[in-house]
Formats: sequence, structure tokens, C-alpha cells
Amino acid sequence: MNINFNKNEDFNKLKSTELKRKLLKVYKGGGDKRIEKHKAKGKLTARERINYLFDKNTDTIEIGAFAGEDMYQEHGGCPSGGVVVKIGYIKGKQCIVVANDATVKAGAWFPITGKKNLRAQEIAIENNLPIIYLVDSAGVYLPLQDEIFPDKEHFGRIFRNNAIMSSQGITQIAAVMGSCVAGGAYLPIMSDEALIVDKTGSIFLAGSYLVKAAIGESIDNETLGGASTHCEISGVTDYKASDDYDALDKIKHIVDKIGDFDKAGFNRTKPKPPTENVDDIFGILPISRTDQYDMLEIIKRIVDNSEIDEYKKDYGKTLICGYARIDGWAVGIIANQRKVVKNGKKEMQFGGVIYSDSADKATRFIANCNQKKIPLIFLQDVTGFMVGSKSEHGGIIKDGAKMVNAVSNSVVPKFTIIIGNSYGAGNYAMCGKAYDPRLIVAWPSARLAVMGGEQAAKVLLQIETASLKKKGETISEKKEKEILKSIQNRYDAQTSPYYAAARLWTDAVINPLDTRKWISMGIDAANHAPIKKQFNLGLIQV
Repeated sequence: MNINFNKNEDFNKLKSTELKRKLLKVYKGGGDKRIEKHKAKGKLTARERINYLFDKNTDTIEIGAFAGEDMYQEHGGCPSGGVVVKIGYIKGKQCIVVANDATVKAGAWFPITGKKNLRAQEIAIENNLPIIYLVDSAGVYLPLQDEIFPDKEHFGRIFRNNAIMSSQGITQIAAVMGSCVAGGAYLPIMSDEALIVDKTGSIFLAGSYLVKAAIGESIDNETLGGASTHCEISGVTDYKASDDYDALDKIKHIVDKIGDFDKAGFNRTKPKPPTENVDDIFGILPISRTDQYDMLEIIKRIVDNSEIDEYKKDYGKTLICGYARIDGWAVGIIANQRKVVKNGKKEMQFGGVIYSDSADKATRFIANCNQKKIPLIFLQDVTGFMVGSKSEHGGIIKDGAKMVNAVSNSVVPKFTIIIGNSYGAGNYAMCGKAYDPRLIVAWPSARLAVMGGEQAAKVLLQIETASLKKKGETISEKKEKEILKSIQNRYDAQTSPYYAAARLWTDAVINPLDTRKWISMGIDAANHAPIKKQFNLGLIQV
């Protein structure tokens, strides 16, 4: 046990408590008063709908809980992006569920709402997962319509994805449980099967007020687009439900009859818990992001039986590569090593830096995992690639490019856990968001940025002081320290895991103890999608 174990443990457990507190606030959606008003209409909340839909006592994971965190404050905020997205099991079948939260601006679509819905559809498409939409939305949030309506990755892409998924045989079921207006009306009807709740659900391209203004017709919303209209006259919807529970029960019955899926065939045996104490993670992980620790000790508390078969153990020591199992699933792990180790007679303080030999090792290991059909797990605590004349002359750019190429072209599913630093090109090589991990999550200890806060602040300080001197202003040492502190505080706020999660650069901030669950459910999802491509590095050979 290291001498700072107890201090580390206290600090990291407080971080996890802070995460829990933030999540409890997010779960409130628009707040108690709006929840009360919503339920007075005889409706369940978005989270209650999802919880009722999923099988009892089974694992679930939530995508994008912190989407929109501290964003859109001038518009009253948008907790969780105004939509709840969870992966879980319905009648034993893994599904992804997307539920509008009508307590947040009546379920209106902010820009981050669109991005989060697209992420949910991306997960469904990548993994051939059935997707359930629980619709209760007032449509696009008009004050921000220019950021949600016209571009490729905006609102319209969702309907395009509906069509693509339908053509690929991915089951889509939609239940209209509240408002469903204008362009948003296409989402449930482009699904394979659509339900509508009597008296509370409605679907129309234009509501009664707009109809009156546009063509002079006087009609109430229920007659215009209620459940009876669409189930008995227009034929737009397939099933009428008496209330929320009835609609959710009908979805369960539909899902229960879906046939089995073609499997990718990833190797799984009976799960075994780690033999090392999992709670020790909190004491092993240091308080400072610059301090050293042994990543192998973290790995032993994530993998089954605390066993890992290291690949090229004594070569390229700044990266740990090895085969293991997580919840029974065979995995290939690539992790940044952070401890001081001996290289011959010389001690090396790695600090999460990737050297040429480490990049070469990782490239070969990735190729092996692709050949063996083994999913890849990236454990990030990386400050980047090694710099300096020795590394440049040794071809670090070439070796780094090979690793990035292998990550990019990998055909087995990849999962990324950001444990500590995630800086610069190291983020890319260790399968950052741009490299299509099936899931990417961060621990509360994570930091995402182009470089560390201290280095970046010093660079930005030089630029700012040079600008002030050009204007003829004299800068005292005290003023310089104030500017540096201000810059570093601003930069540190932007490197927070919550800042990244708010913008969906990651799928979640998670308690380290939930890491096994996220990886296991992620591989279970990926097993729905047989691999149809061959691994090929192109011109850059191993």
C-alpha cells in the first residue's frame, strides 16, 4: 500500500460522492414543480417510463446524463439535454430507449437534444440494437432553431436515420405519450410500429391555432390529431393505449416476440469477480494528475480473477497491452503506464507518455486482437507522444501514425475509459471520441484537453502579456500571477470531465466501480452486430 493511499481514497471517494449528487440533480429534470404539473395530467415522467419498461433487477446504463450541463443558462438551462437515453433489457432483450423529458421546456429540442438523439441512433445502428422512442415533445426550441434545423448533423438527420435503420432491419418502436408536432411527427411514423396514448398523445404537422391562422379552419387538437383520429380515421398509428402503463405494456409484448439476433461471436465464459479488492481503486489513483501510480494495479481491480496475460511485457513499457476477461468477455486491454520503472539500469518516470517502442507494441497488439475477434479496451491516462530530438530522429511520428492507423481501421468494437489525462495526440492514439469507440466514458478524475492546464496557461500567458506590452502597458509580477491564475482557472474548467460530458464528447461520467458493468453491457450490445469488414492497415504496414 502506498503512503498516500488513505489521502487518495478520501479524495476520490469525495469525487464519486460529488458525481452522485450531480446525478441526483439531473434526475429531477425540470424540477419538482414541473414534475408535479406533468404528473397531474396522468402521465409518468420520462425516467419512470423507462424504469417501468426495463426488466426488474437488471443492469442499465445511461447515455449523456450530463448533456447540456451548465449550458443554455440564458434560456433557463436544459438538464440532460431534455431527453433521457438508457440501454437496458426488455423481456431479456437488450434495447436502447430514448424518452423526451417534457418537464424540460415541454420536451423541446435544443441543439444538444438533437446531438444526443443522434448519438442514441448511432449506438443502435453500430450495434443492431432495437430502439424505442417515447415521444413527448413540443418540437424544436424556436429561439435556437438556426442551431438545430438545417445542417447535416441537425434535426433532419434523425428522420434520415429512421429510414436507414428500417432498411437495415433494426427494430424501431415509438409511443406517442404527449405532444408530437410539426417535423417531429415524422419520427414515430417513420418507426416500424407506432402507439399513441388516448387523451394525452397527439400528432399533427400543425396544431389547432396554426391551422386556424393558416387556413381558417376551427378544430380542437384532439379531433385534429388525437388517438381516436389516428387509430380509427387516418391509420397513422398502429395501437391505441389507454394510459402510459398500457402503452409500455404493449411495447413489452412487441419486443417479447422479436426473433433472436445474429451474433458477432465474441468469446465469453462464466464471469468471475476480481480477486483484488475493487474499492482499492480509490486509494491507488493519486490526487494529482501529475503523480505516478501503477496502472497494472487498477487493471487487476477491473478484470476477472484479477488476471491479465501481458503482451511484450518487457518491451515498450509505457503502454500495458494484454489479454484478460471482463464479466466473462474476452478483451484486449491497452493502458497507459504511469509508474516509475527501470529500463536497464536507468529509472524512467513515464507520466503517461507514449514512446516509439510502445506505439509499435500497441499497433501489433491491435492487429492481433482484430485477427482473434477480441474487443479492445483503452484505459487512458496519457499526456501525449514523447518529444525531443532523440524521439524525432527515432521516428516517433511514423510509429505514432502506425498506432493511430491501427486504431482507426480496427474492426472489432472499441471501448474507451478515460481514467486520468487525455491530452493531445495521446487522446487520438488511445481511441478518443473521433475514433469511434462504441462507448466512451470518464472517471471523475479525468481531464480532457489539447495539453495540461499548467503548460497551456503559461503559453496563453505569454500571448496575453505580449499583447499588453504592445499596447504600452507595464505588467507587474503580481499582475502576471493574477492573469496566470485566471487563465488556469478558465482552462481547468474546460478540461473537467463534466464539461466534456455536457457536450457529449464522452457518453458519461461514471463511478470507477461501474467500469465492469459499462464494458460488459457494451460488448453485449456489440455482439448484436456481426463483423463484416476485414482489418487492413492500408499503406502503413505494421
